[in-house]
Amino acid sequence: MKSQITSALSDFFFEYETQRQVLVRNRRVGVVCRIIQLGVLAYIIGWVFIYEKGYQSADTAVSSVFTKMKGVGYTETNGVEEIWDVADYVFPSQVRTQCVRSACRSSTPSSKGDASFVVMTNYIITQNQTRGKCPELPGKHNCTKDSECEEGRYKRTGNGHMTGVCVPETKTCEVIAWCPVENDHTIPDPPLLMSAENYTLFIKNSVTFPLFGVTRSNLVEGIDGKYISKCLYHPDTDPLCPIMKLGDIVKFSGFDFTTIARVGGAIGIVVDWTCNLDVAVKHCKPVYAFHGLYGNPDEKDKVRASVGYNFRYAKHYMEDRIAKRTLYKVFGIRLDIIVQSLARKFDIIPTLTAIGSGVGIFGVATVVCDLVLLHLLPKRKYYKDMKYKYSKTQQQVSFKRVRFERH
Repeated sequence: MKSQITSALSDFFFEYETQRQVLVRNRRVGVVCRIIQLGVLAYIIGWVFIYEKGYQSADTAVSSVFTKMKGVGYTETNGVEEIWDVADYVFPSQVRTQCVRSACRSSTPSSKGDASFVVMTNYIITQNQTRGKCPELPGKHNCTKDSECEEGRYKRTGNGHMTGVCVPETKTCEVIAWCPVENDHTIPDPPLLMSAENYTLFIKNSVTFPLFGVTRSNLVEGIDGKYISKCLYHPDTDPLCPIMKLGDIVKFSGFDFTTIARVGGAIGIVVDWTCNLDVAVKHCKPVYAFHGLYGNPDEKDKVRASVGYNFRYAKHYMEDRIAKRTLYKVFGIRLDIIVQSLARKFDIIPTLTAIGSGVGIFGVATVVCDLVLLHLLPKRKYYKDMKYKYSKTQQQVSFKRVRFERH
């Protein structure tokens, strides 16, 4: 018993088992095998290592965006001159925005800056509104008699609660609302703030890749105060300038400024940080891209359910102890600054993992060639006999021995 255990342990520790291989000289099988192996090799080198960078670890950034608009607008309507600065035409009051990976949150108010805001380009103004009773606009809720104006009812497209009275002069229902009610049927054309085309946007963005301990800013090497004071972004001549003219942003996104300024719209500014940290970190620089989010300038207005971008706000004041307000319906360009990031750097772990998986895929060639060799070729029985060695059971050996002794 002791000798058997010793022998088993000796065999386990000091013997090595290897598979028996059969060398088959067959052109068709050989060509199939090499084609599959070359395909697997091309996949590993071309796709896994070169395209997918399988030898590198990847990380996304913690990002912070700070923006500042500059420019002054001038309008003259009904003989009234007005000056519009950044405090008047940018909504909401801008705050610094922090983006953790791809999630953004607003922090406490600081200098003018946000990652999503609206620049007013056109507006409809309704002045001297007071709380009271007045008729609806034609088309909002038409009527011919009082019974058609149910008291206390509110129509979704209306401006207030109906009093139950039909006003003969306008043939519309009387409502309790801010009077006179807003008339937004006619949108100013051309837009009142066409000067917005010359406003400038300054973007300050910093990113940190925690996995690699790398921090970068879009004010990269060479972007100093002297350069910023005179540069203006252009994808060919000044691709790293962080100051952009609003008219250029609209043009690069594929919109026509007059069209989008009249009814409003939305544009996405993408700051792309795709960095290879295997080279010097100074080569990690942002790339700006501009995308029209809505509406499509090639789409006809009549086929769309909702056109442009607008909202309302009011300025309240007291006059002769009466509460009044001036209502603005604002049409503007919504700018969404989106930070995309992906940094890569060499790492031995993903490299070995990619190589190991590639070596495993090479086994596909063996499986396919065995199928062809043992099941499809005319000499498959011969190849089976060469590949497999069949052992005889004890019953078969005893049967042959009995037959031999009888003879």
